[in-house]
Amino acid sequence: MRRIVIGTLGVTALALGATPAQAQGPEASPFTGFRVEVLGGYDKLRNGSSTDIDGIAGDDIDQSIDGFLYGLGAGFDFDLGGAVVGVEGEFTESTGNEDADQALNAPFAYRASVDRDLYIGARAGMRAMPNTLLYVKGGYTSTNVNAGVDDLDPNDAVDYTTDVDQSLSGWRVGAGVEQSFGNMFGFGSGAYAKLEYHYSNYEKLKFDDDFFSNANAIDVDLDRHQVVAGVGIRF
Repeated sequence: MRRIVIGTLGVTALALGATPAQAQGPEASPFTGFRVEVLGGYDKLRNGSSTDIDGIAGDDIDQSIDGFLYGLGAGFDFDLGGAVVGVEGEFTESTGNEDADQALNAPFAYRASVDRDLYIGARAGMRAMPNTLLYVKGGYTSTNVNAGVDDLDPNDAVDYTTDVDQSLSGWRVGAGVEQSFGNMFGFGSGAYAKLEYHYSNYEKLKFDDDFFSNANAIDVDLDRHQVVAGVGIRF
């Protein structure tokens, strides 16, 4: 009987000692689960032309709107064993603003500013190293743009000012790198940082109210370039 009891205690002790190691199993992937992040970076919105406009006075009129973007993002990723796929969304604002007082080969000046930007899409990548992910992304984007044209000549018999506040839809593609820092702050799978490049193309911004005839309506094709850094926590 004593041998049975001692043997049973020995087996139990071995089982208890082995249980923690078994429970741990393979190390959890740093690229699986829900994540939230803070975003910031460089934002440039411009028309589809690569050539800036020269005003009648010889002034170079920059057609691009440059600013700083800031906002929040969230997503959910699945590590499939080296390959990582996921869905994500972003909400950002931009300080981009262009307020020109030069004439555009006519007695008018333009102004424009960029407001909120929404994005929803997917990403897919490969683990280049255990804690480093290289990925591409793409999806739907929508932004608000406020643009205006002002009459500069009080003696031209034209008194014209227009504001166009439009929500423009389009598509976005991008690529980036994400670095996991492990369970640095004690939250789930841990902290990470990322760096991305985005290219977005939007439907045309239109000036076609009563001032412009249909034949002279202005349609502006818009491209957007962004370099975005983010820091976040994966749970």
